[in-house]
Amino acid sequence: MKLDISTIIGLLVGALIILGLMGHNIGLFWSMHATIVVIGGLIASTFIKFNIEDIMNTMGILSKLFKVPKEHPKEIIEQIVNCSNIARKEGILALEKVQIHNPVLKTAITFCVDGVDPAYLREMMTKELEYMQIRHHVGVVMFESMGEAGPAMGMVGTLVGMVELLSNLSNPDAIGPSMATALLATMYGAIVANLIVIPFGIKLHHYSTHESVIYELVMDGVQGIQRGVNPRILEKSLISALSRKHREMMV
Repeated sequence: MKLDISTIIGLLVGALIILGLMGHNIGLFWSMHATIVVIGGLIASTFIKFNIEDIMNTMGILSKLFKVPKEHPKEIIEQIVNCSNIARKEGILALEKVQIHNPVLKTAITFCVDGVDPAYLREMMTKELEYMQIRHHVGVVMFESMGEAGPAMGMVGTLVGMVELLSNLSNPDAIGPSMATALLATMYGAIVANLIVIPFGIKLHHYSTHESVIYELVMDGVQGIQRGVNPRILEKSLISALSRKHREMMV
């Protein structure tokens, strides 16, 4: 996979903006107590809401946030049309020798060569798509819940700081640190939620949508091959999934 520059740019720009606002007083914006409340509370909340297997699976796909998907739908369509041309000229059994790198398309073509009924193949792939979407949904929901917990835990930190402040009004030296903890906890919660976990969840949703499109293209394309649809007509029907720019590139 290629490196996804947009994720890195977003994180860097966000970090630079925050550091720029802090100026030369970065030390004033550090609070161990606020960090423990927000990050610790976020972790605790996540482990309570989800089981350990779901958490480990979601953490395992974080690398996708920094990588562009291997294949664009345009490339999948090109492979399907190529298979359609081969099947039309040499027969479906000839597809057994075609080198296909995409695992979804490869599996579908294998079933196609084995003579699986088109309706059953679609039903089978539809179930696989649904299960994949369910797995991805867990990860997206997890990050959404973390986005909700971040500001909430920041508010908890603020309340703790305010309690400390109010209980030490007679001690001027304690008022400053207590107020700092109160305000920084809110800031940390907002930053973690809006700059990290919520954007991560949205991006994972986009990647899930991308994979769903691949599945739909493969199902429609392989079914067209099995029915002997003209490759040119099949291509025209599949490119409806592409943007106008990518459609023009295939003309």
